[in-house]
Amino acid sequence: MRVGVEVEEAGVLGRGAWLVAGAVAVTCMLLLGPSTPAGAPFARTVPVDAAKDVVPNRVMTWNLCNPCEESNVDRAAEIAAYAPQVVGLQEACVGDVERIRDHLANLHGLEYHVAYGPVLRNWSRCGGLPWKPGGYGQALLSAAPMTDVVTEEYPDGGSEDRGYIAVTTEVAGQTVRVFNTHLAQRRQESVREGQTAVLAPQVARYERALVLGDFNAVPDAPELAPIWALAEDTDAGCRPPAAGACEPTTDWQTKYDYVFLRGLSALGHEVRPSRYSDHHLLHTDVTAR
Repeated sequence: MRVGVEVEEAGVLGRGAWLVAGAVAVTCMLLLGPSTPAGAPFARTVPVDAAKDVVPNRVMTWNLCNPCEESNVDRAAEIAAYAPQVVGLQEACVGDVERIRDHLANLHGLEYHVAYGPVLRNWSRCGGLPWKPGGYGQALLSAAPMTDVVTEEYPDGGSEDRGYIAVTTEVAGQTVRVFNTHLAQRRQESVREGQTAVLAPQVARYERALVLGDFNAVPDAPELAPIWALAEDTDAGCRPPAAGACEPTTDWQTKYDYVFLRGLSALGHEVRPSRYSDHHLLHTDVTAR
């Protein structure tokens, strides 16, 4: 019957169409590359001006926890939830930060410039080849371009090399010098005292500055006095001698993480615990004085 022939021909044409479509799909996958790290394909949709998607004038500090077996996809998602304009990371491996930046762009449409401040190379923390371990230290992400990048290692790091990174960028419509540091570990007060003696004169050179980081010291620790003399914490109620009112920033209920402001004022701040680090995320919205 002619009807049967028509149905059969339609079936042949249908199978041919599916074969062509399948070939096209495979070709597209080969051209576009792999899917997300979790295996689910995604379509990257980056805004024309992705910097508008960040929260203007919001700055964040976060110690990533290292060595910790955490996913950089999860770390990027934590940052994207608050979408700060400037992010200071400590205990950061260069390779991890590269991947975090890529995930922020590919999965969240947030584009950041990155400045790396490694102070040592450590295979156990950052992997890499045994004769070429990954860089470890601080990093800064900024939606606005960064210039005049300086990375300094403290003369005495204590039990592990420590230092700071400093950049110039725009925050709150002003040119601001941003410092990101990680001071010596706990019970090394004298070492931290030497480190703040190095850092404070550099901060003092600038009318407007942000000093982010893990200081490994409670607010009324004597070694922080040079920083308090120059700047105030994002939490107006957190200042010596009223250190007991300061909100903890670690899982062991201690404030070690700070956003110090010089020539800037805080509009509000938030401390948020994270499943992916023993340090909380601390972010604040700032304005020029």
